[in-house]
Amino acid sequence: MAAGGPSFVQNVKNRMILESLNLLNFRSFPKKNFQFSSKISLVVGPNTSGKTNLLEAIFLLATGKSFRAGIEREMISYRKEVARVKGQIENPEKTDLEIVLTAGQVGGERAPKKRYLVNGVGKRMVDFVGQLSSVFFGPEDLEIIINSPSIRRAYLDLVLEQVDRDYRRANLSYQKGLRQRNRLLEQIRDENKPRSILFFWDKLLLENGEIISQKREEFIEFINSQPDHFGNLNISYDKSLISPQRLEKYEKEEVAAGMTLVGPHRDDFQVKLKERNLHPFGSRGEQRTAVFSLKLGELEYIAKKTGQRPILLLDDIFSELDHQRRKHLFEVIPKQQTIMTTTDIHLVDPVYRQKVTKIKLK
Repeated sequence: MAAGGPSFVQNVKNRMILESLNLLNFRSFPKKNFQFSSKISLVVGPNTSGKTNLLEAIFLLATGKSFRAGIEREMISYRKEVARVKGQIENPEKTDLEIVLTAGQVGGERAPKKRYLVNGVGKRMVDFVGQLSSVFFGPEDLEIIINSPSIRRAYLDLVLEQVDRDYRRANLSYQKGLRQRNRLLEQIRDENKPRSILFFWDKLLLENGEIISQKREEFIEFINSQPDHFGNLNISYDKSLISPQRLEKYEKEEVAAGMTLVGPHRDDFQVKLKERNLHPFGSRGEQRTAVFSLKLGELEYIAKKTGQRPILLLDDIFSELDHQRRKHLFEVIPKQQTIMTTTDIHLVDPVYRQKVTKIKLK
């Protein structure tokens, strides 16, 4: 990341605004309506009171996905068949976004597990995502640094799918093609099918894999160009290049394994401090610093790509940051609509305590 200096996208004035949120049978909320300030909203409550559930619902409207690992049907309240998340946004006109969740059955009849609606009209996920954009920052984001490459790939997808329809389409096609190609590789191995059955799927993966890799690389380059307030942080993109030559090189190994061994589904990235990979070699404080810088860069990237500053969702992170980083975060908070949670209001800067709109969970 670049040392010092102002960000060249700090002057983006347009803000994405979520005016209200209605929840029905979503996690711990049987039925609840929230109204938000266009500036800063603060949710104060103890652990397990539903603070993270509220932010998860907003993030779901932005990305079509939860930021939590696990089974999506767990977002539906216990013993309920249907959950609804509906929000009204100003984008720049008023737009109603709604996601309906089921476990696959309603009233004994089959039902789609997830439906997406814009102003009451059903949409495909690829057309729904992008209506709202948000950046979520919580203690679990440390997993981006310390967990497996699949977590880091999922992070890239969550960022890029919000702002780039071409990426959404390419990633959807790539994942479908990958599953089919892997099934065919097993057939070649187990049933002695000819390798020619891969031709169409090779072409599909090559075309869409190139788009995915290019856009991931652009995002990482952008993050590295952003001001680094905390010292010599850099992201190194470990790209698994997919090309006809590499597919040919690994053809025997792929058949033996029954899976595709090259391509963006095997990408990774390393977050480094002075060339030291923070995944195995960083302290917990250094890893938190890295995630903090990554999230600030993500915020600016989305603002640049969309022309509007995304909603910033902060989940009880003040206790995770030292004084210097809390101070810097409080400088960033007023630049966009911010919805933040805390278990202890005293961790919030006194200047903000008088200015925020307080949200009640019950």
